[in-house]
Amino acid sequence: MMKMIVRFGLGLLLLASALPLRAADWKMDPAGSKLEFVATFEKAAAPGVFKEFDTRLRFDPDKPAGSSLEVTVKVTSADMGIADVNKEIRGKDWFDYGGFPQVEFRSTDLRRAEGNRYVARGTLSLKGVKQALEVPFTWTASAEGALMEGELSVKRGAFGIGAGEWAASDVIGADVKVKFRVKLRKGG
Repeated sequence: MMKMIVRFGLGLLLLASALPLRAADWKMDPAGSKLEFVATFEKAAAPGVFKEFDTRLRFDPDKPAGSSLEVTVKVTSADMGIADVNKEIRGKDWFDYGGFPQVEFRSTDLRRAEGNRYVARGTLSLKGVKQALEVPFTWTASAEGALMEGELSVKRGAFGIGAGEWAASDVIGADVKVKFRVKLRKGG
């Protein structure tokens, strides 16, 4: 009888070790996180920030397969530091706050690039347009949680940002740099 119990216990251990470990759930700490964008106006940097966004991540840096990333941004929180510009970007030619108050990025394809560098391949939904996008990031773990940082470039015209008289890229550049620093802690 004892041998049977030991075998059963060993069998359960072997079965449990064969199952994939579940990636940890991570939640963003808004106080330590920042989402910036930098457009160009007459070839000079025109920076801005989204003051309200959320990042949810299920991720194991050692085994990123099966991970997921969800980022939600309130475009109504965009701030370029100039009242007239902030008023202008609310309109239909720019972010169209009334029609599209939110941006989303979703990925279920996270992969290690090298060392602590990863890539999240997913879909960016912005102003009614959905496009595939790769988001490179670094991952730095600490006793308090983790830090996810990255930078990428987005073609504003592909999403109808800067339509009408602003569609040309001679005054406002075609590329917008997006930079993020997301502080995360375990827990969902």
